Order: sequence, then structure tokens, then C-alpha cells
Amino acid sequence: MTEHRSIINIKTLISVILILFAGIDLSGQAAVYTYFYRVYFRDKGNTSGYSASDLLSSRAINRRLNAGISAPDYKDFPVENSYITKISLKGLTLHSTSKWMNTALYKSQSPIDLNTILILPFVSDVKIVKNPGKKSLHLNKLDFEIEQSDPLAFDRPMTMINGKALHNSGFDGTGRLIAVLDGGFSETDKISSLNGLRSRKGIKATYDFVNNNQFVYNSSNHGTAVLSVLAGNLAGFLEGSAPGADYILLKTEDVGSEFPCEEDFWAAGAEYADSAGADIITSSLGYFTFDDSSMNYKVSELDGNTAFVTRAADIAASKGILVVNSAGNERNDSWKYIIFPSDGDSVLAVGAVTGTNLIADFSSAGPSYDKRIKPDNAAMGVSIPVQISQNGVNRSSGTSFSCPVLSGMAACLMQAVPRARNIDIINAIHLSADRHNKPDSLYGYGIPDMVQALNHTQDIYVKVPDIGPVISPNPTTGSLEIVFPSPPQNIKIEIFSALGKIIYQKDYAVYAGRTILVTELKQAEQGIYLIRITTPFGSRVSKVIKL
Repeated sequence: MTEHRSIINIKTLISVILILFAGIDLSGQAAVYTYFYRVYFRDKGNTSGYSASDLLSSRAINRRLNAGISAPDYKDFPVENSYITKISLKGLTLHSTSKWMNTALYKSQSPIDLNTILILPFVSDVKIVKNPGKKSLHLNKLDFEIEQSDPLAFDRPMTMINGKALHNSGFDGTGRLIAVLDGGFSETDKISSLNGLRSRKGIKATYDFVNNNQFVYNSSNHGTAVLSVLAGNLAGFLEGSAPGADYILLKTEDVGSEFPCEEDFWAAGAEYADSAGADIITSSLGYFTFDDSSMNYKVSELDGNTAFVTRAADIAASKGILVVNSAGNERNDSWKYIIFPSDGDSVLAVGAVTGTNLIADFSSAGPSYDKRIKPDNAAMGVSIPVQISQNGVNRSSGTSFSCPVLSGMAACLMQAVPRARNIDIINAIHLSADRHNKPDSLYGYGIPDMVQALNHTQDIYVKVPDIGPVISPNPTTGSLEIVFPSPPQNIKIEIFSALGKIIYQKDYAVYAGRTILVTELKQAEQGIYLIRITTPFGSRVSKVIKL
């Protein structure tokens, strides 16, 4: 409850700030802005007087402490308010700011003379990032094709990467917070596969950074499809990769055009996710060409250090967030290569394979321009089950859908090994993949095995007992961790009262990892209990004291 309240407080604060600049003219009509300008500042002015709790939720602070990252740092301090005010007096309306990039995004109904802004002593640069008069080349850019049913099983995206073993072991993303950056989530508030998510109030916050309001259930069903891959649960039809996780839904994409200002929206969404304490940012978005070709990126800029959105994504990673991004669907088109921000050196870029483990013909190619392995990994992204309406589950294709397969499984790893840092998760996914000894520019390190990834992560953080299993703490107030010397394969756990009455029993036909958390004594009375643990290696009974 405390974490939820802190998310909403930050959200409310952001909303109030942005609403102040929402762009209502004196007649009360909504103004139409056709010019957007990104202003870069030389410094942040006065940064004294801020504490971590002024800028970040308790969850965000805890995430950084877990990763050994100090809070706050210089990038956490907001853009200097006096600078914002002085530029607004030049006839521009503030749309958003980026404390990480130390920039502000302004808009106007008519063009301005950039020199009137550049002359200000605290301004280092100004760039126009949206203009009118260009016929959009990217109308309906997030539309995707619905395909006929596929003979492959609905849960093939999970079985391909051994993800069901984590789910069957109780690792479904519970306790992790995932921020989904997309272009809209129409029907998310209605579709059946998300009934469980909605009923447990697993959507913790929403915000539209394109229009500066809290409503995101419009514009596009692309985000809906992505969320169904993550959180959907419909027996026999759809199995999400992290159905137990909580979510923040952030609209950062303007689906009606393509301009660099959307990178600013993305950065604003990522900063929101950071402040709210998100563990993962999953983004099935990307940039390279725009409606005004003079703003296009070059392939030579795929170096992890150039694009505005890539730099923002790497900063998000530096805050302890795992950033997962689609590699792109460009290999059959003129661009061919991965898209920004998947070139980031701290971004997990995901390509797409068929249900038979072959690279999809559309999946963007690497490497990065500076010859780093990209994409990082691949997951199923061809004919994958998605739900976008109440009419049922369909199939579709794209790295937009392989990305949430892997980001959701990463949440399951984080649940299983809470101390793991984002870089640990990335390294474990790399090491577990089928091409990790010989990565290439299409599959990257290949298709991961999530059980192996869990073992790699536990190798870092779990102290292996000489004999076992070991149960701790003992005495306990209710939660017990059982640690095995090696993965037990299958487990039967039974808890008995001192009089021999069984009060709990759980069978795991296939269990992933070397640790298991048992919480069933939380509601039990004080006293002595017996726990019997049975594995293929034998059976052991231990006495536990409940305080």
C-alpha cells in the first residue's frame, strides 16, 4: 500500500506540473501546436535543498540501494524552474522536461526565431523536433496484422525458452513493477485475458505523455497486444510471461506522425518509471526515420551514444532499471538494422524467431555501428498469441511481441533472485542462450533458457550449502527460505503441527532453481512445526520454531 501511494503521489505531482502548461488559449479552446522545440540547458542552476525522498518514491530509492547506486545524483535534480519560465516568456508553451538530459520540450502554433532562445546565457542549444506541412509517412505506424491460427501450441513462446518451468515453480513476476512504454492501450480495460490483472488492481498508474493526461485506453491497440503478451492469462489460449507482475502503462508514442519529439516523450516516460520505482522498462518502440527526412538518423549513429532516446535509455539503466527494447522489424526494408534505443550498451535488444527457432525474415540485423553484439537475444515473435479485443485471442508477428516475452521472463528472474541487478539479469540471459559461444548479428547470443539463466543468477547470490536442504531463518516469524545444494528437479513440501496434523502440502513436478520461499507459517500460531522435504535425492524432516 505504501509503494502504491508513493507512485500515485509522484504521478499526481507530474500531472499538476504538466497541466499547468497544457496549452489552453484565452478563449478556453485547446490550442493546436504544430512546432516542437527541444532546448538544451548549460546547467541545472541551484540544486541544493533536495533529498532523495523529494525526488523519488521509496521503491525507487530501494531499487538503487539494492544496486549500490547513490540517490539522488545530479541527473535526478529537476530542470531549473527559472530557466523554464524565462523561455515561456518568449511565447513558447512547455510540454515536458527531461531532468536526465537537462532539456525542455516546448511547443508553439507558429515558428519562432531560434536566436531569441539561443541568446539566453543558460541555453546551450535548440533543435526543432517537429514541424507541420509534411505528409506523414508513418500514419498508423503501430498497426499490426492479425494472422490465422497457427498449429503451434499457444504456450510455445514460453516452452521455447523454458519459461514454463519458472512459472510452475511459482515465479510469475510477483512483486516486480514493469513500465510499458507504447502508443496506446485501447480495450486494455475490457479484454478477458487481463481480468486477473485488473481484479487485483495490478495496473498501478497510467499517463499519456503525448497529450499530458492520465487516460491511455485509446489511440492504439498495440500496447494492448504487448500487455497481453506480458500479463495475459486465458487457459488454453494465452499465457503471459509475467502474469503476476504489476504494471505502469505509459503512452509515449504519437501514432499519427513520426518526429524526434517522441524521443522526448519516451524520456519523460522513462523518468516517470524511474521515479515510481519500476524494475523494468519494456518498450516495443523505436526510431530511425521521420516524417521530415532532414531529421533522420544515420546508420553510423547506431553507436549507443548519439541518439537522444538511446542516451535516455542508458541513463535509465544506470539507475538500476532493466531496459528491454524491440530490435525492430526492418531487415526487409531499406534501413535493415536495429533501431534506436536498442543500440544502447545497457539495453537488452530483442530480435524475433519463428516457433521453430528460426530467425524471422523481418527481424532487424546488428551489430551496432561500433561492432557490439546486437540484438542481444531472440525470442518467439512470429504468430504469437495476442488479445486486442473482447472477441478472442488472435496471432500476430513482430519484435514488438518477442520483446515482452523476454522482459516478462526477466521479471520472473528478479522475483526468484531479488538481489540481482539489471546487469546480472542481462548477463545471465546472454550466458543461457544457445549461441552464447558464437553470437552473430541476427540472433545475438541466441534464444535463452530461463532455467539456466536462473541458475547463473543464483550462482552469484545464493550461498550453496555443503549439505541440505537448509531452512532459514529458524526461529521464524513466518517466512522460510529453503536452499538446496543443487537444483532439486522436483519437490514435495509438507508442514505438520507438533501433533502430526498436516497443515500444508505442495508438490512441484518440475522445480527451477535452488531456493524456494515458503510463507504458509505467517498465519500459524506460535509453536513447533515439522517440515518434510522430499526430492529425488531423498526425504528430510526438520523442526522449525514459529515465533
